[in-house]
Amino acid sequence: MRRGGGEAWLRRGGGAGKSPPRMCVAVAVLVAGTVWLCASWAGFMGGPYGGYRVQDVDVNKLWTTAGSNGWRASSAPRSYWPPPPAETNGYLRVRCNGGLNQQRSAICNAVVAARIMNATLVLPELDTNSFWRDKSGFPGIYDVPHFLNTLKHDVHIVTSLPGITSKGKTKKLKAHKIEPPRDAPLSWYTTLALEEMKKYGAIYLTPFSHRLAEDIDDPELQRLRCRVNYHALRFKPHIMKISNEIVNKLRSEGHFISIHLRFEMDMLAFAGCIDIFTPEEQKILIEYRDINFAKKKLVYRERRLIGKCPLTPEEVGLILRAIGFDNSTRIYLASGEIFGGDRFMSPFRAIFPRLDNHSSVGPEKLEENARGLAGSAVDYMVCLLSDIFMPTYDGPSNFANNLMGHRLYYGFRTTITPNRKALAPIFMDREEGHVIGFEDRVRQVMFNTHFGGPHKRIHPESFYTNSWPECFCHMNPTNPADKCPSDDPHEVLGGQLQNEEIEDTDLKTTDKSTTQTEEAMI
Repeated sequence: MRRGGGEAWLRRGGGAGKSPPRMCVAVAVLVAGTVWLCASWAGFMGGPYGGYRVQDVDVNKLWTTAGSNGWRASSAPRSYWPPPPAETNGYLRVRCNGGLNQQRSAICNAVVAARIMNATLVLPELDTNSFWRDKSGFPGIYDVPHFLNTLKHDVHIVTSLPGITSKGKTKKLKAHKIEPPRDAPLSWYTTLALEEMKKYGAIYLTPFSHRLAEDIDDPELQRLRCRVNYHALRFKPHIMKISNEIVNKLRSEGHFISIHLRFEMDMLAFAGCIDIFTPEEQKILIEYRDINFAKKKLVYRERRLIGKCPLTPEEVGLILRAIGFDNSTRIYLASGEIFGGDRFMSPFRAIFPRLDNHSSVGPEKLEENARGLAGSAVDYMVCLLSDIFMPTYDGPSNFANNLMGHRLYYGFRTTITPNRKALAPIFMDREEGHVIGFEDRVRQVMFNTHFGGPHKRIHPESFYTNSWPECFCHMNPTNPADKCPSDDPHEVLGGQLQNEEIEDTDLKTTDKSTTQTEEAMI
């Protein structure tokens, strides 16, 4: 049975079990261990800490931001970006499904789609599914006036479809429903979707999670995504106020780490990582998987070896201790209900007793919607503003993905990203009693990382996790394309619009002068 939740799981703990080994798994462990050893050693010697020994790294430096190497965030256009035409081809309505991260990505994609289709975007709808139990929608979570004003140079946006009058009666324009293909290319929107829009006047794209390809060979459209994600999408004032109150309370006693502890029923069932649970809990996970995900045979140890299992709370604690954090470190946990709560939280709390979440440090009024979008939004902001952020499962469609990208954009704020695949054989050795050199091995893996600094995006890393280099510029560039424009996207776009108006005025003046000269000659 599922146990724990809210403040309760912050005060309780637990244990774990094992699954029987197989010959193929043993071989896989040996291969994975060898590959890890070679890769981590090579990366360690040439990684961000150069030739230093892991024990020489000063963990206190992690409380500051990562090195920028002269880069800074910039989503302002670097080439001519005309304002949207006064007349559009129709209305685009979308329903953004999934969790907070999927919805934010979908909103960014909707703005890009509206731009390339020359469509008027209807304020995106947020899915109110049974998981969220939240009907607040876009206006209940995001600052709508700020959203409209920030994107006024990019697309036309309305809060609802207009009414149409026919035979003396007015009724709302009905949008033609279309299910877009997953990761659709730009061409799908500028051909098929656009044709339907012109035919019906409005289209309704649903569902709209991951319905536009991430890889777009147009830096300006990628920068538009960043303007939406990191500038236009601002939470409502009451959410920002609660978030700041929590951050101030946590920071009143010094630095703090935020951790997205993704040890929840849906993710464990999706990953197929169930062998460490009791038979009763395994039954719950299997039933949840059968109902919500495609049928597939998954072997726990094999999944773990390839890094597909979320870290357990205890493993998170062991990693942080190995890096060098002591038990006085304050930690904010962003998570839902920890599956198997008591048994799994206790070992973590024994290592790091100063654990908080928005239930323990936030106002009581937040508890009314702790599972909804507002609670997730507060977690998002606290994690964004924390000194260090650590995701425990940065898989696809995950809260942590967008957050890592936002922290990168927000000044290269330190992020500790565990390499679960490289750590798996180390933890498996420990479980079998081989503890000599455990912390040194963990440190070698953990210090072979960029810690939130600028780095090349390599597949399968998401654009929303790492928007470098498109949404960054260099303050002393060797390549002119990397030169920083104005800090403010509005200033760039407003300046272009003003120049266009001046050119129009000059053109009209020239036309009028030419006409007068011609009349005089006649």
